[in-house]
Amino acid sequence: MWFKNLQLYRFSRPFTLTAEQLEDALASCTFTPCGAQDLSRFGWVAPLGKFGATLAHSASGQLLLCARKEEKILPASVVKEMLAEKIEAIEHGQGRPLKKKEKEALKEDLLRTLLPRAFSRTSQTFVWINPADGLLAVDASSGKKADDVLSLLRKSIGTLPVVPVALKNPPEITMTEWLKESTVPAGFTLEDESELRSAMEQGGIIRCKQQDLMTEEVKNHLDNDKLVTKLALCWDECLCFVLGDDLSIKRLKFSDELRERNDDITSEDQAARMDADFALVTGELSQFIPALMTALGGEEAPL
Repeated sequence: MWFKNLQLYRFSRPFTLTAEQLEDALASCTFTPCGAQDLSRFGWVAPLGKFGATLAHSASGQLLLCARKEEKILPASVVKEMLAEKIEAIEHGQGRPLKKKEKEALKEDLLRTLLPRAFSRTSQTFVWINPADGLLAVDASSGKKADDVLSLLRKSIGTLPVVPVALKNPPEITMTEWLKESTVPAGFTLEDESELRSAMEQGGIIRCKQQDLMTEEVKNHLDNDKLVTKLALCWDECLCFVLGDDLSIKRLKFSDELRERNDDITSEDQAARMDADFALVTGELSQFIPALMTALGGEEAPL
């Protein structure tokens, strides 16, 4: 329930599916484990895990989904080495070079042999839908991973009219001004980590950690063609995060005080605790995200 990253999207049209309708739609893409010859499988699972039965969890008007991906681990270097050995042995035995199609057929046979014995890697990605605010967020550290989950959701429900949240002003310009002017908007506090990149093509990159970002040293870098592309911040003493110039929110950490707010729920009722935590987290994020957008100069209206 405690998101670690946020990739933010806006609905260009209202999201009108009820939790029941969404549940029915997701059922067509339920996750099933990899078979012997599958490289990967991708589908929906219950976001509350063994404590929940639904694919679309609803609480206080908010929706939570969870996509699971299983991938077989076949290191490319190992496949390449084994394939080269087979090709060499056949070419030596037949006294002729193999054709491209023959090599491709050998590779397919090799993969069929290796897949049943390969280890699997499983990952989960949560999706939060806030219909009232027209917002969708994916707990993913990269845009590519978020896009994969959105593609699965689009496949499941037939259409998904969302676009990445866009700002009136580029985030890197606004963050750079904050450091130049030695000030951040009300409600936010500056942490001690940042990344500065040159505005010039193939320019330098400076990464600051455990560094006072309000010093003249940092300002000198900004005066010499650097822009702030990552900045660590805290909001309202409730959560800390690293903001990227692509508007990604990473390394999201919630305060201990917030995490302990539902400690009165007994450990025997895990489903109730997870449900309460989800409502608590989304309630805080529903206030934090508009505050962040305002601090950055406001959003552009989606087309």
